[in-house]
Amino acid sequence: MANTFTVNLSPAHAAERICEAVEGGSLTGELIDRYAIGEDEGGLCIVLVFEKHYYRVGNRLTLTVTIDDLAGKTRVHTVGGGGGEGLFGFDWGAADSFEQVAISALDEYRF
Repeated sequence: MANTFTVNLSPAHAAERICEAVEGGSLTGELIDRYAIGEDEGGLCIVLVFEKHYYRVGNRLTLTVTIDDLAGKTRVHTVGGGGGEGLFGFDWGAADSFEQVAISALDEYRF
């Protein structure tokens, strides 16, 4: 499930908090890609892609986080995926759990 919310941090600081939570709070969570692009007016967009092995689904999951301040406030969009088994891709809630790590890392900064 995807989530979008705003925080009172810069995109760079929000990205740092999320990276610390995913990589520092897990044995298997790792940042596999980071892409950032700025605009002439000073706006910034950062895309983070994480991967983590979840034992309950016996597979690797991804978490993609997009952070931007292009509208004048910092927006964070998260979506977890992968790990599903069978025809319907049921992952026993593992993708949502992975996504929640990023959301929880920014809880105190949300408004």
